[in-house]
Amino acid sequence: MKAHHPPLQPSAESRLGSRRSGPSRPPYNPGLQKLVAGKQAWAEPLSDEAKAQGFLGWHQRGYLPHCDFPGVTQFVTLRLDDSMPASRRSEWEALLHLEDKRERRTKLEAYLDRGFGECPLKQPTIAELAENTLRSFDGQRYRLQAWVIMPNHIHVLVDIWQTPLAEIDKSWKQFIARRVNRLLGRAGRLWEREYWDTVIEDEEHRRKAVRYIEANPVKAGFMHEARDWPWSSARFRDEYGRLPEPDGRSGAPVSKPA
Repeated sequence: MKAHHPPLQPSAESRLGSRRSGPSRPPYNPGLQKLVAGKQAWAEPLSDEAKAQGFLGWHQRGYLPHCDFPGVTQFVTLRLDDSMPASRRSEWEALLHLEDKRERRTKLEAYLDRGFGECPLKQPTIAELAENTLRSFDGQRYRLQAWVIMPNHIHVLVDIWQTPLAEIDKSWKQFIARRVNRLLGRAGRLWEREYWDTVIEDEEHRRKAVRYIEANPVKAGFMHEARDWPWSSARFRDEYGRLPEPDGRSGAPVSKPA
């Protein structure tokens, strides 16, 4: 299946920087619904087995389009709830209207690198917790190709097997949020509800995604060499650029996410 990341619609993303308190239903977004319906029309249908496993194919939850199929590799960005503050909307809202989808995605992620919000992920204990959480089921439910923990967001390149991406995302976020709230004595939502996902199309696309993810701390000005960042897959790569098999890792949390 060849999939392309759809453009991010301004109407779908307009609430990405705002805090929403309490449970709420996704907004009615006809433009997003039309976009997803078009993707569904040409995409390879889900098998009965994939449907039984909980995969949704192309779908939306009122804010962004998502591609949810087994057997694909996804570039995923998870960001903290206050990383694009509503109080600074004038700075980031114009980025949502950029026509070129790659430019839009790149500039939005560059905005994240400015480090707005409380940034608890910059604390070593919490960054280690987040990294270990990602790695807990590596080789069991999915296969990590690359990752990096940044102060207010996380990038992950992951092979999706028989567990839907939305379920993986929820498991990561819930486990990390519970631990972070406990460690910091805080309450409330830690993560932005939505995640950004891009399906990897071919090997060249995969290599570019790995470089982009692992170079993020360098681009943000934290390090001169990607492998020097202590919460990234870059430091594990051998001389051929390969990651070790996941069962050879260490430092996984004592309690794993559900």
